[in-house]
Amino acid sequence: MNANELRKKYIDFFKSKGHAQIQGKSLIPDNDPTVLFTTAGMHPLVPYLLGAEHPAGGRLVNFQKCVRTGDIESVGDLSHLTFFEMLGNWSLGDYFKEEAIEMSFEFLTSPKWLNIPVEKLGVTVFAGEEGIPRDEESAAVWKRLGLPSERIAYRPRRDNWWGPAGVTGPCGPDTEMFIDTGKEPCGADCEPGCSCGKWLEIWNDVFMQYNKDASGAYRPLSRTCVDTGMGVERTAAILAGKKSVYDTEIFAPIIQAITVKTGRVYGENEEDDRSIRIIADHVRTAVFIIGDPKAVTPSNVGAGYVLRRLLRRSIRHGKKLGVSGVFLGEIVCMVIETFREPYAELEENRLFILDEIYKEEARFLETLQKGEKEFEKLLPNLLKSPQKTISGRLAFKLYDTYGFPVELTEELARENGLSVDREEFDGAYKKHQEQSRTGAQVFKGGLADHSEITARYHTATHLLQKALKITLGEHVAQKGSNITAERMRFDFSHNSPLTKEELQKVEDIVNEQILRNLPVSMEVMPLEKAKSEGAVALFGEKYEEQVKVYTIGDFSKEVCGGPHAKSTGELGRFKIKKEQSSSSGVRRIRAVLE
Repeated sequence: MNANELRKKYIDFFKSKGHAQIQGKSLIPDNDPTVLFTTAGMHPLVPYLLGAEHPAGGRLVNFQKCVRTGDIESVGDLSHLTFFEMLGNWSLGDYFKEEAIEMSFEFLTSPKWLNIPVEKLGVTVFAGEEGIPRDEESAAVWKRLGLPSERIAYRPRRDNWWGPAGVTGPCGPDTEMFIDTGKEPCGADCEPGCSCGKWLEIWNDVFMQYNKDASGAYRPLSRTCVDTGMGVERTAAILAGKKSVYDTEIFAPIIQAITVKTGRVYGENEEDDRSIRIIADHVRTAVFIIGDPKAVTPSNVGAGYVLRRLLRRSIRHGKKLGVSGVFLGEIVCMVIETFREPYAELEENRLFILDEIYKEEARFLETLQKGEKEFEKLLPNLLKSPQKTISGRLAFKLYDTYGFPVELTEELARENGLSVDREEFDGAYKKHQEQSRTGAQVFKGGLADHSEITARYHTATHLLQKALKITLGEHVAQKGSNITAERMRFDFSHNSPLTKEELQKVEDIVNEQILRNLPVSMEVMPLEKAKSEGAVALFGEKYEEQVKVYTIGDFSKEVCGGPHAKSTGELGRFKIKKEQSSSSGVRRIRAVLE
């Protein structure tokens, strides 16, 4: 079963169980200051897991593209990925544990669906902790479905508990499903959930049934939810009997394109294989980030910096494989070809993706040449050193000033009988990371901020976008936004800096609507009706058939799913603090509500 067939089977199964298929969302989340990318299938559904009503109802299913970069240094092994796809189904106050587990079991084991033998299935459930009883309810359902007690493991909080994201909020136990690989157990205590390699996780059902309050107490929620997740790549590997996600048909054509360009054979040399896997993963991720409806391009900040790092790491490993000059173009084309069916935006943005990656590749190759020349200037004095060691401080300067990777410094050092003080370099690099980590926290599957102040800022973005259209023209379109409790950031399409007069006009228009104390109303309607009524929608975004449309008096109408104030009079005074370039053809405004 290939990935396209897996996606279709999953969607078809849950649609047969009364779930509405919803569209996967952008990789670049709006209004979540905790994360640079969409990192989990549930991430775009945060408002609905918190209690908002979804236009499509209480049973939902989709597939979602995700990016996580917390383990970027681990990519290159047999399992880690930066980009991945999640299959997910949700119950928003509808069914709960029993029906969720029954559906999971049926999809996994039924001959009509995945046809995994029941005897290969093992599960874990919450063992109980902090006064919360162990999840006998889930265990009882699994037993009724035919799983023997020895394949139902009770695991602690660190394994089978989700949330809350912060100090307080919704949370609950989960049940995880594993496939027995057939390996011998590592010992008498080996059971589902053991990390020895005998058991591979394939699915996870999260049951949000508690709210942790400020006192630390867990109170039962009046509206329970189910959030499940199945990784496409891992599931495809398990179903195909492969030991690695890189051995599946998902990666086979991409790896083949890399071997053609490098002249190396995948599977003959582990060091080469690691470089090939890094290039395959990182280029795939870069294609999806640049090809996203809210396209990110390489830069030195935020998501653009992550993208730049992925591309430069790919280029460096290409160099390790003996490639000279630009080489990523054909690999990029293969990624687009592989994923054009489920993600049409990649084909639509093919030329843009190729152009951005070519420019970054050429730029970095020039950087490498400068770094090598600088190294050659330093070499005579380094060779005179009795220690024959390049200080970590100097290696970090080459990295920080010239963008020269420490691995290449080490490689050049070895060629000249030198070594690098890697410990000193790592210390300098760690200090650099701590100083530049602002705004790049890893999303832990938690719920974003939907407080009153966030709702006010979110409402202000509607006023701002309309004010920009009035001032600059109808070509203005939202390209992204980011909201914290202290400020808002709004990116929009426009080719030149705003004048002082234009900024003042925008500010005045927004404040005029705030003083008018316009009501904010919401209506659920078909997307086509919303567009026909003049509602603004994010260009390139995938919407459901039924959408929420927020109307602000006679001033603004937008398709939106975020939190909103009840009237503009709640917002306070709007003040633009800064206007600047975000990327080519995109401007950025930072503003506050005083």
